[in-house]
Amino acid sequence: MQHERRHPEPRPTFEELVAEGAAVPTKGWDFSWFEGRATEARPSWRYAESLAGRLARARAALDVQTGGGEVLGFALGAAAHRPRLVAATEGWPPNVAAATALLHPRGVVVVAAPQDAPLPFADGAFDLVCSRHPVQPHWDEIARVLRPGGTYFAQHVGPSSGYELVEHFRGPQPDARRNARHPDLERAGAQAAGLEVVELRAERLRMESHDIAAVVHFLRKVIWMVPGFTVEAYEDRLRALHERIEAEGSFVAHSTRHLFDVRKPTGPRRPAG
Repeated sequence: MQHERRHPEPRPTFEELVAEGAAVPTKGWDFSWFEGRATEARPSWRYAESLAGRLARARAALDVQTGGGEVLGFALGAAAHRPRLVAATEGWPPNVAAATALLHPRGVVVVAAPQDAPLPFADGAFDLVCSRHPVQPHWDEIARVLRPGGTYFAQHVGPSSGYELVEHFRGPQPDARRNARHPDLERAGAQAAGLEVVELRAERLRMESHDIAAVVHFLRKVIWMVPGFTVEAYEDRLRALHERIEAEGSFVAHSTRHLFDVRKPTGPRRPAG
């Protein structure tokens, strides 16, 4: 008996992959679509699980720049106990809607607030302020809304994160931009606001993209990586990267992350320096 020979499925073309990456909705902060086509190593401190432990010990908590609320929602679900009051801020309207839909049923107050505006809360309102990947930490505002003895617990994006990808599209970047998120600079900002840095940890982590659709979707979702990114404007660079991925199997970059555990002193504020 002869068996029919099966031919492998043809690989999607550049145009098909780009169209797929351009069609995926970018709302919220869910990265499950990337499964099987891109990976990013996670920091060893497991931020969401660690946050769950902090929430279990808090009375009033604020999540700053919550995105679609996914990380806060997970941490609340994993916490042995939850604070009596939980609030979250977000500035991008599609994410405000997503966070409201996810977090309101869990008793979280979601407030639409621009990321560069003062936090719309009273002085000393929270004993825990948290954030995962804030665009920029506003240390004076964090210090203001924390009660004495309260904690800021957050995972920040570090310097030159994903810059192998950024520089493929934008060319070499100036040192000032590459080092803008350096943890030592952020430590100095926290201390200048009168906060005590209890712990600061940093890690460099492998990112790997297995097709150009993943790159397109990533740059549409994480809009500050290549500001103004569109498929049309960067078609030549996308095609060059597609050919590289086809030849090498993937494109490798590296993310940087740092973990802040910061405390507001209980005594009078000491002048910086």
